Amino acid sequence: MAADPLTTPGAVGHPGRLVALEGIDGCGKSTQVLRLCQRTGALATFEPGATGLGAALRRLLLDPELPPLASRAEALLLAADRAQHVAELVAPTLAAGRWVVTDRFAASTLAYQGAGRGLALAELRQLVEFATGGLQPDVTVLLDLPVEEAALRLAHQRPDRFEELGLPFQQRVRQGYRELAAGDPARWVVVDATAPADVVTEVVATAVAGRLGPWPSGGDR
Repeated sequence: MAADPLTTPGAVGHPGRLVALEGIDGCGKSTQVLRLCQRTGALATFEPGATGLGAALRRLLLDPELPPLASRAEALLLAADRAQHVAELVAPTLAAGRWVVTDRFAASTLAYQGAGRGLALAELRQLVEFATGGLQPDVTVLLDLPVEEAALRLAHQRPDRFEELGLPFQQRVRQGYRELAAGDPARWVVVDATAPADVVTEVVATAVAGRLGPWPSGGDR
């Protein structure tokens, strides 16, 4: 049988660096991912939906006009998106020695489906481990923002399925993120996302450089 061309390579000991930006919707992740990539020359990516398969899964996961998903089905679809994301984009880029900065990664599952939906964290951690092949971010940056401010930032746009769940759900997710960060300070950095975007950019860049060392070549300084 031929080898699977998308089998996850070298999850452990890869020469590249993986940085994940996390937080509730509206915290500014997408903006900060792009700005950090401009500085580092890293590949900018996101979850869910960065691959062809992921784009189809993203619609199933986020479109509020589609039938509702059971919480476990939701977690499994997100795991499928992540497995394809890692195999097709993230792991090969890291294996080539390049940095990757992703808007969401494994911690989103623990925060949203764990703290938010109430699924067991131990089971979700096993699911994440399977989907990623053991790949973990070298550093995860939590852009921490009160849910009320996030709601104001998102008020002008059509809400997706998660955004429609309301402030109590978002508060559980935010608290879940904060607990994850507090439980693993060696791998997490918490940044106050209420600051102006330019200030957040500098704080994130300084924090990542402090954890991971010199920037790779190819980015702006």
